[in-house]
Amino acid sequence: MNAEDKRIYKLKAEVLSAAGHPIRLAIIDFLGDGEQCVCDIADHVDAQRSNVSRHLGVLLNAGVVKQRKDGLKMIYSLSTPCILNFMKCVEGVLQVRAKEAAVLLEML
Repeated sequence: MNAEDKRIYKLKAEVLSAAGHPIRLAIIDFLGDGEQCVCDIADHVDAQRSNVSRHLGVLLNAGVVKQRKDGLKMIYSLSTPCILNFMKCVEGVLQVRAKEAAVLLEML
């Protein structure tokens, strides 16, 4: 693998790492319905605004979300909604794992 490939994989890993937290996954999923203010995101994920702001910062730095100011509110949206396709893929992996576990349980 050459240096450019390594750099690309590192950047991909940064995006996956940024998304790899239950609250951040919930934020991504919630933003799939459109842009939201921090207050609504915090209510949806049942977390403190300061905690949600920290998670949004991680997602922002990784390029997963973007922000804009609307008066006193900070509004967030997905930079690339295609990340929701990845979320569907993860759900597919979980379904396969559940089916495999069910087959193993039937063998007992």
